[in-house]
Amino acid sequence: MRRLLFVSPRFLFPADEGGKIRTGQVLRGLAGGTFHVTLASPAPPDAASFRGDIERVCDEFVTWPEPQRGRLFGLTRMRHLAGREPIPVATDRNREAEAVVRRELEKKPDVVVIDFVHAAILAPDPLPAPSVLFTHNVETEIFARQVEVTKDPVRRAIWRDQMRKMEAFERDAARRFDALVAVSERDADTFRERFGAPNVRAIPTGVDTDLHAYEPPGDEDTAVFTGALDWHANADGISWLLDEIWPRVRERRSNARLVVVGRNPPRSFVERGEPLGVTFPGFVDSIHPYVHGAGAYVIPLRVGGGTRIKAYEAMALGPPVVSTALGVEGLDVRPDDHYLRADDAAAFADAVCRVFEDRALREGLSQRAREHVVESCSYRRAARVFEEICESVTG
Repeated sequence: MRRLLFVSPRFLFPADEGGKIRTGQVLRGLAGGTFHVTLASPAPPDAASFRGDIERVCDEFVTWPEPQRGRLFGLTRMRHLAGREPIPVATDRNREAEAVVRRELEKKPDVVVIDFVHAAILAPDPLPAPSVLFTHNVETEIFARQVEVTKDPVRRAIWRDQMRKMEAFERDAARRFDALVAVSERDADTFRERFGAPNVRAIPTGVDTDLHAYEPPGDEDTAVFTGALDWHANADGISWLLDEIWPRVRERRSNARLVVVGRNPPRSFVERGEPLGVTFPGFVDSIHPYVHGAGAYVIPLRVGGGTRIKAYEAMALGPPVVSTALGVEGLDVRPDDHYLRADDAAAFADAVCRVFEDRALREGLSQRAREHVVESCSYRRAARVFEEICESVTG
């Protein structure tokens, strides 16, 4: 059996972020297929408690200690501002990780996969094996969009500097690998045209519809959002929601409630949300009890990249989705058929109120979206395409 080395810069469990979910689904889909999979990733002290999850995604697991990042990490990482590399890349540098990767490469795997573009910093150049770069978004676009929405001139200048550094790193990384995997055709086109990547293929975004069982939307005026709140794209979206969208919703629907599920909610969010009927449960083991029966699922994203797995998961679970265009970017969904699109605060608030007020609209969006996800968005299909790409670079 051919051997695949899969290098991820993060421990995949719990699967509480879109990137972790997508990577885990691909690895689960590869299980029992063409390749014997060795997963190399950092491991936290409690990694043993996820043994069952690990065994479902790989045949062998090799690790290095997960870096301990305290409360001040957000500040201390700023020491990399003056460096040549963008901050996310510089903070992923890890000598122990590089040693593990070199040791596994000495075993001559048939193909090596690097998960996330910034993890390319952990691999030697050139790689001594056929190679695949698994991108989850176009990182440069995320920085560019942050420049657009940042009002403070100093912060905007910092984001612009980081964008330039990321563009240089991303262009170099895109050309180092035998194949590049994108998560949408739109991203694939960007890697070809902007970065000159020679061999790019897109995989579909997949959802485990057996795990995400359907429940019709409820009649109460309750909206929900799920996502890690220490990820700047989510934090920006929720800040916009609290300041400009949700007050408008409450003017029309005074009993409306919003539940924002995700780890590390900032204290400022909790304080701003309390008088507006907004609650922050923090990290939860399962989003299902919060999403099932909700009257709406909101995706107020203004920055970010790639594709949003959270949109397909919400559609599978049942509540009608209200999203910006960027919130469903790269997904095969149609506005007014599978979700309501709203790109400014007034339109977003109006769309939320419409699904609260109109039961037929709410249920129609919900049912069509669920049917679409079941028919077109299997994670097994995405994993099969990924496997074909890995097979192709082995020759």
